[in-house]
Amino acid sequence: MSGLEYLKAREGDFIETLDDLIFDVKGMVHPLDKIVAYLRYFVDPLGDRERDGKKYSKVYSLSERDKTIISRYPQYFFYDPVFGEYMEEVPKKYIAKIYQPSVKVSELLNRSSLDQVEAQALEFVKLINDSTNVSLTKIGLSGSILVNLHMESSDIDIIVYGRRNCLLAYETLRRLMRGKTGPVSSYSLRDLEKLYEFRSKDTWIQLEDFIRIEQRKVSQGKFKGRDFFIRFLLDWNEVTENYGDRFYVPSGYARIKALVEDDSNSIFTPNSYVISQVEVLGGTNNPFIREIVSFRGRFCEQARKGEEILAQGKVEKVVDKDGTEYFRLIVGAKPSDFMINKSA
Repeated sequence: MSGLEYLKAREGDFIETLDDLIFDVKGMVHPLDKIVAYLRYFVDPLGDRERDGKKYSKVYSLSERDKTIISRYPQYFFYDPVFGEYMEEVPKKYIAKIYQPSVKVSELLNRSSLDQVEAQALEFVKLINDSTNVSLTKIGLSGSILVNLHMESSDIDIIVYGRRNCLLAYETLRRLMRGKTGPVSSYSLRDLEKLYEFRSKDTWIQLEDFIRIEQRKVSQGKFKGRDFFIRFLLDWNEVTENYGDRFYVPSGYARIKALVEDDSNSIFTPNSYVISQVEVLGGTNNPFIREIVSFRGRFCEQARKGEEILAQGKVEKVVDKDGTEYFRLIVGAKPSDFMINKSA
């Protein structure tokens, strides 16, 4: 593979292919010769974004991404034997460039001229750095800014790497949001209603539940009036799983009620919740599900320890290489998936 096997990418990175497609990377575990990533931008003469003389369109929902890939770029759609399903993956031989959020911060720090979006994003990064002493090398900028396809209305996507750094940044954000005069603020009711209009197309939930859950979250809000989302990631040395260490076997689809026993990984992407007292309300009758997992940031901070939840998603059997097995519920892959905290 001419050294391509040493290419590494993780959640928040973006990949540009030799045929000008731009994908955002999902998760931390990838095949040796491919990277799990989903289409985000493609060249389109009618696109509303422009870079280097080319116009691009953005693909939003997961279903729309899959539809575009299957119909137009099937060379990026594979059955993955470890994850047990068809998914979008980019063969490393097709990669032209990997965009890394931490490198973007360094690039902006060394640029003499920034547009307003870039300047505000960098100001927010510096605020986190100043308030937490988290190294600038452990803070990144993802999203449209990372690949130079942002618009005046674009939001700020920040990434913090490393469990300790993430916890420091999270608590700092909570404190900053409590202030009434600073640049960081929680979403207002109107902001949440607008967010609901966007997200409900891809994730089912009632408006009142959405507002009740989202208004508690720290990882999203406004910085100087501009939307932001902060993604908290484990660092490379904290990721213990390698591709093939365990296999994931689709085992049905279910709606459950359960109690959250452990939310210590709820702020991270991927996020997870250890659950107990599982009651199956519909679908596959499997009362042995012991955790809920999502690879989507919108399910971060969805519930807290001691709270009762309702959730619906794919049931998956996890088989470790030592032969041990357990079941989990995956939420976020379909519009019908949800996780609702009933105890807030």
